[in-house]
Amino acid sequence: VRLVESGGGSVQSGGSLRLSCAVSGGTVNTACMGWFREAHGKGTEMVAQIDRYGNTTYADSVKGRFTISRDNAKNTLILEMNTLKSEDTGKFYCAASWVRYCVGDMDYWGQGTLVTISS
Repeated sequence: VRLVESGGGSVQSGGSLRLSCAVSGGTVNTACMGWFREAHGKGTEMVAQIDRYGNTTYADSVKGRFTISRDNAKNTLILEMNTLKSEDTGKFYCAASWVRYCVGDMDYWGQGTLVTISS
């Protein structure tokens, strides 16, 4: 299984970015897929997850601003990020587990894409 993120970059506060995660070796709509963020000096936190049934979970800090989705035709996981804040800055990782529900640790991780928000 291989996960490759793209779409990171530098934007000003209030701006938007769209992250993509291309998946090979597994299908996105049969997995628990998620986006995780590693901020400088902090651990890795869950940002958003989607299970095989389409149920989504978001960190409180991003609710109403971020949307996780799947493009099944392209076998890609998407994270739409709007109204970005400086505290959203960090390295974003795509992760996956081929399990029934999103519980426990993720089995596969991408290399990450850097998001920098300037105020």
